[in-house]
Amino acid sequence: MISCLVTLFMVATLSTVNAVNKRTLVLIDNPQIRTTHSAFFVALQGDGHELSYVSPLDESTPLQKYGEFFFENLIIFAPSTEDFGEGIGGTEGIISFIDSGRNVLIGVNQNVSEPIREIANLCGVDFDESETSVIDHVNYANGVDNGDHTVIATTHVLNSNVMLGKGPSSPVLYSGIGHAYSGANANSSPLLYRVLTGSSSTYSHFPNQRVKTYPQSTGVDTLLVTAIQTRNNARIVLSGSIDLFSNKYFASPVDMAGKIYSKSGNEDFALELSKWNFQGRGLLRASSLSHRLSDRSGPINPLTYRVKDQIEFSVLIEEYNTNTQSWGPFIADDVLLEFVMIDPYIRTALKHDFKGHFTTKFQVPDVYGVYKFVLHYQKLGYTFLDLTHQVSVHPFRHHEFERFIDVAFPYYASAFSMMVAFFLFGFVFLYQKDKTA
Repeated sequence: MISCLVTLFMVATLSTVNAVNKRTLVLIDNPQIRTTHSAFFVALQGDGHELSYVSPLDESTPLQKYGEFFFENLIIFAPSTEDFGEGIGGTEGIISFIDSGRNVLIGVNQNVSEPIREIANLCGVDFDESETSVIDHVNYANGVDNGDHTVIATTHVLNSNVMLGKGPSSPVLYSGIGHAYSGANANSSPLLYRVLTGSSSTYSHFPNQRVKTYPQSTGVDTLLVTAIQTRNNARIVLSGSIDLFSNKYFASPVDMAGKIYSKSGNEDFALELSKWNFQGRGLLRASSLSHRLSDRSGPINPLTYRVKDQIEFSVLIEEYNTNTQSWGPFIADDVLLEFVMIDPYIRTALKHDFKGHFTTKFQVPDVYGVYKFVLHYQKLGYTFLDLTHQVSVHPFRHHEFERFIDVAFPYYASAFSMMVAFFLFGFVFLYQKDKTA
């Protein structure tokens, strides 16, 4: 019988949050990107990242060897690359990198290569047709746009303090290609986050061409930046604009529909999102799981319970604080516990004490069998927690049943009245005198 945790998917290792181990590989197909995007790279270095710049075809810097990965994060600013070298291992090597629980940031432009499209498609995202652009004839950036309205300014940013902090205070400049989720149920997937989208007047099409067919995407369904958190807590960010991270867009003023901003929101947006992307924010870990009888008469984490036992469950959930670089209590009112045997027999909310300890009490169902404590927590921007703990529930032993129950008293009375009646009948039958004799 399993008596301890079976599954615990979370990013809680100190190597992930230790700045010394923030090894980040940057793939660039144009050496000028180091200069044009230097502000972004310098900010990453200031956050503790050790950046290594290589070409996608470079073979001297392997991504992994003999199953050991040499980097925690991967940045791909190489939209036109047609292949990845043996050091990277092709698209399969990048997918293996993601499958190992590591993080990837991909920035492209209007000419997306097939390897990048393949990686995005495996992550659940389809880029629009090559050479198309995101266009907005209403919310374009005056002074930056060249007249075809392909440099747009958008304020449709995901409202999430975990992923984007307080969010940008001014519109975000964007020039690139749009994308959409792949699959019939992609829009409802809990793994995909619409971080940056177009406005109601945005659409995706070929610039300077008349729109004769329905655009590839329109309105807020025109996705600009998408974040993905896989079930093993790897984090991927796909941006259809590599210029979004450039020095020019970081420092550019924004004139949007006559309202002027001294500086775009690109820098705040990019840096805050990269903190989340590279596991600097939204980390949870769980520990000290325990359960026992409510009266505390038995051991902690017993293998079995009896039907109708009153038990209490507790677990410690902590959140990583980027500012203090330490773990502190996680506070939330939406953490649920399930007591499951095929289907949940009990689903109850856990109460916290503002110190990270989550507890609840409940009665074991009156059905014996093999159960599992299941704590499955998914919240926007946070790493997933998936804990299970198995116990068995047995029925009452033969000496544990109640001897007399209230609802059976009519039957007890009938039985005893029958015995009394039989005694009286026997007494009368044996001792009465036959008057006819």
